[in-house]
Amino acid sequence: MPALSVLDLIPVRTDQTTGDALAATLALARTADDLGLTRYWLAEHHNMPAVASTNPPILMAMVAAATQRIRVGSGGVMLPNHSPLVIAEQVALLEAAHPGRIDVGLGRAPGSDPVTGHLLRRGATTDGVDTFPDDVATLSSLLRPNGVQVALGARTYDLRATPQATSAAQVWLLGSSMYSAQLAGELGLPYVFAHHFAGRGTNEAIALYRRTFVPSEELPEPRTIAVANVVVAEDSAEAARLALPNARSMWRLRSGQTLAAQELVEDAEAAAPTPPMDELTHSWIVGDPTHAAAEVTRLAERLGTDELMVSPIAGAHRGSPADRSPAREETLRLLAAALA
Repeated sequence: MPALSVLDLIPVRTDQTTGDALAATLALARTADDLGLTRYWLAEHHNMPAVASTNPPILMAMVAAATQRIRVGSGGVMLPNHSPLVIAEQVALLEAAHPGRIDVGLGRAPGSDPVTGHLLRRGATTDGVDTFPDDVATLSSLLRPNGVQVALGARTYDLRATPQATSAAQVWLLGSSMYSAQLAGELGLPYVFAHHFAGRGTNEAIALYRRTFVPSEELPEPRTIAVANVVVAEDSAEAARLALPNARSMWRLRSGQTLAAQELVEDAEAAAPTPPMDELTHSWIVGDPTHAAAEVTRLAERLGTDELMVSPIAGAHRGSPADRSPAREETLRLLAAALA
């Protein structure tokens, strides 16, 4: 059985406020914690009415405070949007408050549209991608208890993310391309492939990561996670219904339409036109518990990955409590039970 973790984009439904969506995420995180899952990671996306995961460090603080033992992290912080020192300080404070429970997954995509990305970088003319390898290395060094030494002219300065750190958050590199796989290998970092986003090229990227891996002080051997979109219900027909709202959101995004708040299941079924489901969901795992557990196991074995991170994307029926995501919680419960 592969180790099981959760990636949460914090979807916002048409029947929810932002506050409702956050409350639903805390309930989902407590469910994952109670089930004994390994990690709970929060994404970074901006200016999207259907997604509330804009600020991973703040969300990580909320989830860590609401849970007991599960590791909490970012999936990921889009580092070109931020100063490595600022992220290091935020993550180091979280590690100080919740020692041994904090991960920081780093990505290089903007997580936003070009205008929002421009504003996030305060009008900088570069996108930060060229400096990404150096920024990752800098952040990793800043998180170590002893920090780094910075030479300026004839003087050397000690720089630490926190004054008296005794442990460091674990740094992961995220990606959906050969570039990220090779960089993670060369830096000796654990690697997460966004299979839920790309859907293709997963085998090749993970093989490249292992082939180029250089052992580091923190990681002597390659370590991988793959992420998959998952919907589990008591029967396959209900699982397909619950997958429809997210499929329609992805269809609108890819066809250049406005990404509005996520529809309820009944509204998605009544809407027209119906998106090409097979094209959108070919890499998703959607079905009853037996089918889903078999597919999760098969994916982990095919990739040889150490852990599988599921993004529970089940929609909600009309009348669901606004501050909960019952079908997302049930996806985790049914899958965990079937894998036990």
